[in-house]
Amino acid sequence: MKIAVNAWFADMPTNGTGQYTHHLINALREVAPHIELELVRPRRVPSGLIGDLAKIYFEQVEFPRQVKALKADVAFVPYWGPPMSCAAPVVCTVHDVISLAMSAYRGKMQHRAYSSLARAAAANAAAIITDSEFSKADILRLMLQNAPQGGPSVTVVPLAAEARFPPAVPSADQDRARERYQLPERYVLYLGGLDTRKNIETLLQVYTWCGESIGDEYPLVMNALAHDRAIAADGSATTLGEMLKALELEDVVRLIGRVDEADKPALYAGARCFLFASIYEGFGLPPLEAMSCGVPVVGSNATSLPEVVGNAGMLVDAMDARAMSGALIATCIEDDLHDRLAQRALLRAAQFSWQRTALETLTVFKRVLEK
Repeated sequence: MKIAVNAWFADMPTNGTGQYTHHLINALREVAPHIELELVRPRRVPSGLIGDLAKIYFEQVEFPRQVKALKADVAFVPYWGPPMSCAAPVVCTVHDVISLAMSAYRGKMQHRAYSSLARAAAANAAAIITDSEFSKADILRLMLQNAPQGGPSVTVVPLAAEARFPPAVPSADQDRARERYQLPERYVLYLGGLDTRKNIETLLQVYTWCGESIGDEYPLVMNALAHDRAIAADGSATTLGEMLKALELEDVVRLIGRVDEADKPALYAGARCFLFASIYEGFGLPPLEAMSCGVPVVGSNATSLPEVVGNAGMLVDAMDARAMSGALIATCIEDDLHDRLAQRALLRAAQFSWQRTALETLTVFKRVLEK
């Protein structure tokens, strides 16, 4: 079997799609060394095409052309950007359809036009892979509702945390991270963005309820700075510092700025628990990374998060800061509860691996060929 892989993002290690492509290709080579994986990178871009236009040209013209030249059995696009027409059956990964689900992410006219193209092209794919049952339901509801009969199958293939998030992070690594970021002895951790779906205002409001009781002993550590742009619940943009000041939380929230990827395992491992109030996740890797380090998750039960966290955390309504604060207090101060959740976190995280992701992806490829 020869698989031609769209490698537009393959050399972008800080990009989520780039990381997915990298880890999946490595795992496929490990579990199925007999298959041929041909990474198709951009070669010739016509003069004058830059940015999004160059990307569209690669996706719709150059990639299909190289698939045909390679005589590939399957064309694999590891993100939502499949070709409208291709000589080989197309398998496309769609991690989420947030641009269709939330108006705040629809962007400018050119972004909406690209989404329309990708949506139409995906309907012509042989199969779609997605990360969660929640995302599958959203794809069927928002993207394929008008697809022709016999349109693409949609298969759930969960992601995995990287092996660099181990159950036991060396204490020396934790000590270095503690010194580098001036971390308190104990803390609750949030690693993530500040955009609309991350629900930052509710995340902070949790500490308006629990700050007096556990804020000194377990301050909230965030990978951001005071001048970083944050989105309030009403959709208005402000800065994180202004939001903290308005909520009177400056004493119980520590802002440590950008975190080096190499330091993330140590930051997770040193946390009492991981706080994550997101309202939309196609999968939710940060909670899984925390769980892989034996750290319980407290936060939102929205979208795909219950599928990932399972019984390894305490999940409540995404907008209920009071209930979330109660779960956080209990997890921080009740040792038996914390230890039980930490053990469950390790067991739950062990169910996800890139080898599993690769094997289930390979099953989709084989099913497409059988058709």
